[in-house]
Amino acid sequence: MPLTIAEAAKQIAARKLSPVELAQERLARAEALNPTIWAFIRITPEPALAAAKAAEARQMSGSLKGPLDGIPFAHKDIYCTAGIPTTAHSAQFIDHVPTEDATTVKWLAEAGVVSLGKLATHEFAFGGPSFDLPWPPAHNPWNPKHFTAGSSSGTGAAVSAGIIMGGTGSDTGGSIRGPSALCGIAGIKPTYGLCPRTGILPLAQSLDHAGPMARTAEDCALLLQAMAGHDPADPASAQVEIPDYTAALGQGVKGKTIGVVRHFHEVDNPVSPATLAGIERAIAALKDAGATVKDVTLPSLWEFNYAGWPILMAEAFSVHETRMQTAPEKFGEGLRHRLAFGGLVSAADYIGAQKRRLELIARTKAATEGIDLLLTATAPGEAPPIDKVPKWALLEKPGFTMPGNILGWPAMSVFTGLGAGELPVAAQIIGKPFDDAGVLAAGHLLEQALGTLELAPKI
Repeated sequence: MPLTIAEAAKQIAARKLSPVELAQERLARAEALNPTIWAFIRITPEPALAAAKAAEARQMSGSLKGPLDGIPFAHKDIYCTAGIPTTAHSAQFIDHVPTEDATTVKWLAEAGVVSLGKLATHEFAFGGPSFDLPWPPAHNPWNPKHFTAGSSSGTGAAVSAGIIMGGTGSDTGGSIRGPSALCGIAGIKPTYGLCPRTGILPLAQSLDHAGPMARTAEDCALLLQAMAGHDPADPASAQVEIPDYTAALGQGVKGKTIGVVRHFHEVDNPVSPATLAGIERAIAALKDAGATVKDVTLPSLWEFNYAGWPILMAEAFSVHETRMQTAPEKFGEGLRHRLAFGGLVSAADYIGAQKRRLELIARTKAATEGIDLLLTATAPGEAPPIDKVPKWALLEKPGFTMPGNILGWPAMSVFTGLGAGELPVAAQIIGKPFDDAGVLAAGHLLEQALGTLELAPKI
């Protein structure tokens, strides 16, 4: 089984694991597996080994920075990295070399992570998989003929394959939780504004979230500890006290009320049998742990998606309007067509969608009074073949992840088991604003109860 961050941190602190040897082993694994799963756009051995040597020097002198010091890591290629290209997986930015790190890149480096390179993404974090870009799309380590979901596709693949122990993702309509679900790992979209987005290439700024992806909820907690905080350079950055996320993992769910949004996954977008079975196992585990579990009715998935997609597409078009006018041929076909669609969203459409968003938030708050956490699906089922994903798949059926972005509430994907083709399925936990610790604690409990930490792809 691949080491988790928490396990590796203990071994590094005890001087039983060399950060340099660990980095060398993971770099070799990256080089060996990348031609199969294409998780990396760029592997960076020299800066990785320099960071590992610095971590090892701190290890030997007894001055480790904390549990992330010496941990193999990588960044989604929309996170700006000083002196290292940040391409957004696009020909538009193929020569883009930032002069400054994104805020979260800087904070994670200060915590001691060893970045192995830059990870594949759907082009500018929107749509995919695309086969007409400068690099191939990431493939699923459980079966490389299958999809990873997106847009944090490379992060999902690299963590699942045991190349990195954690990585950055972004989530505008589900781009952390989708790949986490299909690749069988943990990923949390934090509360809106908890993790600053300064230096992360934007998609739709009223929906964009930054967050971590890793093998376990515990590892996500360790990463979120380094990524969360106020940054005045991000106008949406929240000024809140940051709790100890790992200390909160043991709080469990005893005495809490969990609302199962059954109509999401049984009526609005019926899920696969294995996905439904995983949700039912999660419900049983939550009850056994002392939670009160009851069904709750929210606005339909369709309503959330009807509001979310006009907002996302209009804001994405505003980001890329000049490039669409001057060099549309440098976009892949999939993104080019989505952006063109966004250009057709009128001001009235956009304002109407934002008004509907406020109504949905108010209705959801009312429906969840007295409820601590929500439970539903993350994805409708197992990963489809990568060459069978329709161009407009995102719009054909309502997604389970858009409500979290509309609300801005924390939401996490939890690996619940294997389904058809021995491919992962998942459940989603949604919390109230800034109860990211409660979401992580519930995810941690479910991982322990369901035994999914013992499962990994045979690659």
